Amino acid sequence: MTNNNNYIETGFSQINKNKQRVNGDTIQFKKVGSEKRFLFVLSDGLGSGIFANVLSNLTASMALNYRLRNEPVSRTARNIINILPVDGKRKISYSTFTLADVDYDGEVNIIELDNPSFILIRNGKRIFPEKTKIDVKAGELDRTVFAARIQLFSEERIIFFSDGVTQSGIGSPEYPIGWGEKGVCDYIISQIEGNKTISAKELSDNIISASLQKDGYKAKDDISCAVLYMRKPRKSIICSGPPYEKEKDEYLTSLICGYDGKKIICGGTTANIVSRIMNKEIVIDMTGDTNELPPVSSIEGIDLVTEGILTLAKVSEFLENKSITDSLPADAAGNVLSIILNSDIIDFVVGTRINNAHQDPNLPEELEIRRNIIKKIAGLLEEKFLKKVSIKYI
Repeated sequence: MTNNNNYIETGFSQINKNKQRVNGDTIQFKKVGSEKRFLFVLSDGLGSGIFANVLSNLTASMALNYRLRNEPVSRTARNIINILPVDGKRKISYSTFTLADVDYDGEVNIIELDNPSFILIRNGKRIFPEKTKIDVKAGELDRTVFAARIQLFSEERIIFFSDGVTQSGIGSPEYPIGWGEKGVCDYIISQIEGNKTISAKELSDNIISASLQKDGYKAKDDISCAVLYMRKPRKSIICSGPPYEKEKDEYLTSLICGYDGKKIICGGTTANIVSRIMNKEIVIDMTGDTNELPPVSSIEGIDLVTEGILTLAKVSEFLENKSITDSLPADAAGNVLSIILNSDIIDFVVGTRINNAHQDPNLPEELEIRRNIIKKIAGLLEEKFLKKVSIKYI
């Protein structure tokens, strides 16, 4: 999620309560079409296990859908409270939620219902933004919702978490009432002080790990954390396929050589063009896993050189069927994925000259047309991984 100068990186981590096969918390992100915004929700189902998971998923889905329709905060909370079942003894509904509506320019609107408060870190310190208190009556329940509007600036972070974080260690000699909000905040600040550019994912992972450690490595509750981090964007370019007109070979080379970011070439013909015009040798690396794909290569000044269609097809398959938490394949496709998943902006340059080597009718249809594969990769990166993607045909 990016504007011209900054990017909002997202990262989240979760661990199930000890001996539970599913997590009772739900984290969802949803990009909102062409509106240059995305929605995030963290919902905590009461208790743990499948029942909590179903209720937190229901709550998260409702919160996202109401916000997509720009429903008022009070109506959103009231409708969710009315739909959710109620604990007969404690008279509370079976799920909580925090919803964030994030504009790419950094304006963040947050709604909280019974979750721990978010933490905003600015200039190495916690900032306490003003919150609006909204009393909501739904049936027999009187509930309080808090709403806040924040302008996020470069190198600032917002951290969200379930009470599995703040209550970790509860009952232990060191943390008799749990880690607590202040303890979590102090830990976050120390992590940022130790690594000014710590990623959203690494910070959320570390918070989860610290919580689990306080629980004696047997989580007493579902533990979830998500981080928003505004920073300068990381960019990468992928060039695949020769230009339609041979006269544009130098133009292609200038695009990749002059790019301010990671540079990837996918395709032997494309690599040969760049190698010839740069007058740089292509060096093949035979040390990696080459069981399925040809090995990676290198050209001085280019970060990665791979085979084209087969490699891109495997990249597409991974993005479609895996998540960002899965291990990357140890081959050329894994090398491409490592760069693009750690980039915020991915620019594709696609050559449109027909390559006779890929007209073999025995090849699967999706491997014949480079453009279709790249369109699929671009769509997956945008919708599933919230990247900003452009495609330029030459």
